[in-house]
Amino acid sequence: MPRAGANPHSKNTTTAAPLLRQQVYEQLRRAIEQGSLRAGTRLPPSREHASALGVSRNTVLWAVQRLQAEGYVQARVGDGTYVAQAVTATATAGQAQGLVAPPRGLSRRGQLIADTAARWRPPHVAARAFRIGAPEVSTFPFALWDRLARQASARQRSDCAQYLDPAGNPDLRSAVAQWLWASRGIRCDAAQVVVCSGSQQGIDLIARLLLDVGDEVLVEDPGYPGIRASLLGHGALARPVPLDGEGLRIDEGAALWPAARMAVVTPTHQFPTGVGMPLARRQALLQWARTHDAWVVEDDYDGEFQYGGAAQRVPALCSLPGSERVLYVGTFSKTLHPGLRLGFVVVPPALVEAFAMARAITDRHAPGDTQAVLARFIAEGHLLRHLRHMRELYPHRQAVLISALADASDGALQLQPSDRGMQLLHEVAEGTDDEPLSRRAHTAGVMLAPLSRYVMQSPRRGWLFGYAGYADDEIRAAARVVGGLLRR
Repeated sequence: MPRAGANPHSKNTTTAAPLLRQQVYEQLRRAIEQGSLRAGTRLPPSREHASALGVSRNTVLWAVQRLQAEGYVQARVGDGTYVAQAVTATATAGQAQGLVAPPRGLSRRGQLIADTAARWRPPHVAARAFRIGAPEVSTFPFALWDRLARQASARQRSDCAQYLDPAGNPDLRSAVAQWLWASRGIRCDAAQVVVCSGSQQGIDLIARLLLDVGDEVLVEDPGYPGIRASLLGHGALARPVPLDGEGLRIDEGAALWPAARMAVVTPTHQFPTGVGMPLARRQALLQWARTHDAWVVEDDYDGEFQYGGAAQRVPALCSLPGSERVLYVGTFSKTLHPGLRLGFVVVPPALVEAFAMARAITDRHAPGDTQAVLARFIAEGHLLRHLRHMRELYPHRQAVLISALADASDGALQLQPSDRGMQLLHEVAEGTDDEPLSRRAHTAGVMLAPLSRYVMQSPRRGWLFGYAGYADDEIRAAARVVGGLLRR
């Protein structure tokens, strides 16, 4: 054991002593665990030990007393302190026989979750073209947000610092309900809105409360892997249903999986293909839910980004008559920015209390001050103004993307424009290996998601190009990289 080299009586004793005694304790414990100090070994007397290390006797005593409290050593009155027999006997025998095993790993379900999530989990780095799902954040009105936060009174701040209603801030729930009626055509009471930490937690709450182990759930194929991972986490079985130009084919899904108890859909702007579900298909889906006593989960992850006039925007599935068995999941990660970690679920009145209690045992509630500021942000019209700006900006960036990719690839990448969403899909022949180009693009500094990462059984292949969060120059530069890779 190296000498500590510190004078315990120096002026730095106050700060040095805790570090020294921790070092002595850790070195002794490590020596015991590794077998350097075997069971039955007598430790040196504390004065001799302290002198050898160049520390105070109290430092050694503290370390030995902690080891004794943890069961690593035993003090014998009038005889000294010894390494406990029980501590090293099992470890030493295991080491001698080569039987020491690592801690038990993931459960079968845990491994399925990890494997599913690993295919799509984005890296924890700043978004760069063409990463999908990344909104424009550089022009977000942060100064306005900060001003709204400062407007809170001392009493309001004190209230937000307490344990809060797990269903969410009442003002925020009211603001969300009013916004949904004005923007998405959904009539609901504020009491039906349960605030959560993004849409992923909303899906998790739904799966936890409405599904039993072994229940079958219809999911879109291709579709969002995060939904499948959440279902797996609760023992449900995700059953893939193919898509056509109108979204999930509920008739085929019902025939393939007649026992399904739920369907999860993105009807306004299907992820990742971008198609919209027309009225007839929506009505068929609602009829399926009524007939089978099943639930429909509407993931409206970017439903606010429809670029025609207000009269041309498609309302939510949840706004239709007969949608009593639809649970609506919304998020502010796309409309504002993902750092807020705020979303919500609109649930039938009879389920609100159960969802609130499930939220309480998950992480209690979202940060109170953030909820309060967001409530004011919506109520004062700032969300509407921000979205108006994004609805002008995103179509422009989409046009830049289409033009830049066509030019850089000598016409090989001809993306079709869309009147909604934050990314475009370029499909290639079914069964094509779309991973190599994505890997080469990543090496060159461009984030390019292959469609194959989002399929279960579908043979569809291609690449997804996110454009919403990137300036024109960044889009053009990334397009030149991808175009050059394609030409080679």
